[in-house]
Amino acid sequence: MRITVLTDNTAGSKFLAEHGLSYFVEIDGEKILFDTGHSDVFLQNAEKLKIDIHNQVEKVVLSHGHWDHGDGLRFLDDKILITHPKSFSKHFRKADHSSVGLWLSKKQIEEKFKLFETNQPYQITENLFFLGEIPRINDFESQTTPFEFEYGDDDFVVDDSALVATLNRELIIITGCSHSGICNICEHAKAVTGISTIKVVIGGFHLKFQNKQTLKTIEYFKKNAVKKLQPSHCTDLPALALFYDEFKIQQVKTGMVLDF
Repeated sequence: MRITVLTDNTAGSKFLAEHGLSYFVEIDGEKILFDTGHSDVFLQNAEKLKIDIHNQVEKVVLSHGHWDHGDGLRFLDDKILITHPKSFSKHFRKADHSSVGLWLSKKQIEEKFKLFETNQPYQITENLFFLGEIPRINDFESQTTPFEFEYGDDDFVVDDSALVATLNRELIIITGCSHSGICNICEHAKAVTGISTIKVVIGGFHLKFQNKQTLKTIEYFKKNAVKKLQPSHCTDLPALALFYDEFKIQQVKTGMVLDF
């Protein structure tokens, strides 16, 4: 299995970066695009890596309906798009009611892609699963939200999902932004696959501060003896500092190629 970082917040070497996330996942003889960032940066970086997204990728997974994960869809056509049905909701920030939703409407998406919506887990390849809607089961994640819907109701981003791969009876969990809570995602991945050993967790953890949630998350990963953690994108410096102190994490940068 191989994961190539096409878009992330931090640039590596000759590669571009932006506020967003896009991973190219190779598994079971298939090539899957997970998120697209918000521009064509993922395509520019892919070209430098000699990855032909237009011709090599048949399936795209959208982790949730926020601009920094899905606006790059404008630059793709004629692919299968897998996502949660609520990804096309109108999402806004509470602070100023500015939009954080997708550039393309659901109608436009349906004109460009073969859309497959599900809130249930879905097996993409023999060893790769889309997790569907993530149950919010613990008392320290997804307790508050900075987002709202069009008329001011709280938006807890129920469309937030992730991927899990199974490799030698261990889990490799790939997240977009973890609005549902990274620990909730890990627990759901265990339930979906029936495998309890987590080898790797990579992606956005959506941790901003050195607070209870971050400390509880670190405690969770230590308890579960996760071998490799690679928080990126929406994981801010105060939280990253704690992760480095505890796990000596490696910074995720565009252009990185990770083999498992």
